[in-house]
Amino acid sequence: MPLPLPAATIRTQVTVPLRFADGYATTARVFSFDGLVDGQENLAFGLGDRAAAVTSVGRGPVPLVRPHSECLTGDVFGSQRCDCGPQLREAVERIAECGGYLLYLRQEGRGIGLYAKLDAYALQDAGLDTYEANLALGHSEDERSYLVAAQMLQALGVSRVALLSNNPDKAGQLRRFGVTVTARVPTGVHLSATNARYLATKARKGAHALDVPLSAG
Repeated sequence: MPLPLPAATIRTQVTVPLRFADGYATTARVFSFDGLVDGQENLAFGLGDRAAAVTSVGRGPVPLVRPHSECLTGDVFGSQRCDCGPQLREAVERIAECGGYLLYLRQEGRGIGLYAKLDAYALQDAGLDTYEANLALGHSEDERSYLVAAQMLQALGVSRVALLSNNPDKAGQLRRFGVTVTARVPTGVHLSATNARYLATKARKGAHALDVPLSAG
């Protein structure tokens, strides 16, 4: 039985040309919302021809959707401590190719906030992993809720998605909030010497579908 979903509505939609540092460019229809339960300024980026979206066998077309958690250090400044920036860049191009939405969610540091994330980085430098550091700061390992993602999809008229994510928790939460996940589509593995331990920890402790050496964690 899906959990109750508070209604949200589209506040504004505008066309925004996008261009990334590597030269890739596309155009997005950017949506803002009223009524989101977290009170944050989350955005949906409509990309590509949504009428020609990813097809689920026997069920007709569904959009490719990625709920992407904000990462200022990775998305904007190119931090190599995580894979967030490359995942964002990859997601925009893949969604634009087949049609769908990137949901940009303002939940920095797996929901603990930017300053706390930097505090967690300091603890990681002292030897803790990314989950242990959150716990040591008095937070949960992962405090993100995808209720607002479900609200945004409902406001956009989307009830079925092909989910672009390696994280099984995203699929599980969206299903609990009444979104039909027809497929979970993995992202690439953006492995480097500086994020190998972080990715291995996500695979080992968070069950992320990542083909990385677990011993790196």
